[in-house]
Amino acid sequence: MQLHFQSATKLAAMVRRGDASCLELLDHFIGRIEALDGTINAVVVRDFERARSRAKSLDRQRKQGRAEGSLFGVPMTVKESFDLKGHPTTWGIPALANHKAETDALAVQRLEAAGAVVFGKTNVPLFLGDWQSFNAIYGTTNNPWDTSRGPGGSSGGAAAALAAGFTGLELGSDIGASIRNPAHYCGVFGHKPTWGICPSTGHTIFGNVAETDIAVIGPLARSAADLGLALDAIAGPEPIEAGMQLKLPKPRLTSFKGMRVAIMTNHALADVDDEVQGELEALAKHLRAQGAKVSMTARPEYDIARGHELYVLMLRAITAGRYSEAEMEAFAAEAKKYAQGDLSYPSLLARGVPMRHAEFYRFNEERERMRRAWFEFFRSHDVFLCPVGAGTAMPHMQSGERWERMITINGKQQPTTDQMFWAGISCFFRLPGTVAPLGLSKAGLPFGVQIVGPQYGDRTTIGFAKLLEKSWRGFTPPPAFAGA
Repeated sequence: MQLHFQSATKLAAMVRRGDASCLELLDHFIGRIEALDGTINAVVVRDFERARSRAKSLDRQRKQGRAEGSLFGVPMTVKESFDLKGHPTTWGIPALANHKAETDALAVQRLEAAGAVVFGKTNVPLFLGDWQSFNAIYGTTNNPWDTSRGPGGSSGGAAAALAAGFTGLELGSDIGASIRNPAHYCGVFGHKPTWGICPSTGHTIFGNVAETDIAVIGPLARSAADLGLALDAIAGPEPIEAGMQLKLPKPRLTSFKGMRVAIMTNHALADVDDEVQGELEALAKHLRAQGAKVSMTARPEYDIARGHELYVLMLRAITAGRYSEAEMEAFAAEAKKYAQGDLSYPSLLARGVPMRHAEFYRFNEERERMRRAWFEFFRSHDVFLCPVGAGTAMPHMQSGERWERMITINGKQQPTTDQMFWAGISCFFRLPGTVAPLGLSKAGLPFGVQIVGPQYGDRTTIGFAKLLEKSWRGFTPPPAFAGA
């Protein structure tokens, strides 16, 4: 495989062996971006000169026998929403176009402490609020598998850059599949960590410092092993939490033999393309052949539809700080138009945004009971597999509201926002969710599988992805970039 499609693990090993210098690797990726990113528009903030200076410094350290850090010499980019000193952090918001970060995000600092060379940032949608990646500042990012389609969002530029071979590793964030969806659409790996284990300091707007409920930061990569390396670099309490320690359990099993796997292929609230369902069923047969105990019917004991309703309601309440009082009142008036029990996205949005704290508190009690149902479920099951989304990457759709944009699934029109169901399966309950490549559609587009595990079972879900990578499917370059 060409240098630019190698895993971060292998790139770091090359540097440590002296097969390539840090500067040579960096310049190789910069050269690809300058030659090929014009058709993709993934790396929208470029910090090449600072990165070259750092690469030269690391090369001097290596010659002195100090090639320290699991990511030593790996060139990488990060999502635009992370602070990178001296560059704008906008979240796609035009009013922030001239804002410049005064320091690097904590996760960026930790990645560089592990030896990585951060050389730019990748595109996002406005407010990180879409499964596409376009905004008025940086324009539209295209999917390397089909430029008429989006790469997903909100870490869309991140996944596109990895798939096209523009970077060695990426850092994204996720509150509604924003790591998982782009990994799924672009055929790469992604990990949404257990909530709270990776501090998000420096991944905020308007100067906010509080951690956001449900939201996490996490890596995207071209191999499952890279997810583990990056997670080790960014996880752990920040200095203000100095009294806490993080010790993630080892993977429950290191082979499929004896592994207890539950698989959910579809749900009435979010129909999934038959091709994706078929590949999940084929995977079930493969796992059984490898000695795993597979159930297609096992589920945690709570009302899954109610869990989805609460997820969207509380998600929209959590992110409501961006709205003015007048807008909140308008949402409250809008909510009265919907019938009781209406689970459509516009209904849940209108009810969620102006939610009172007392109501949020009651809903949170329901969520806690559901979290305990997942805890009990993972006493008898090791992982839970399900779709990441309804189908493959969407064509560019940039007009109208998100719930007005439609995709065709099994011959029927479905609002794009129905896929929120699959987003909430793991993140609403603070569970880790790893995405690994699952298959290719007849149209030649990639799609992935979501691997959910117990809270703090991040090494188990990543470990499962490693096993899939070896025996089922790994990263394959998009045809248009495979020979470039």
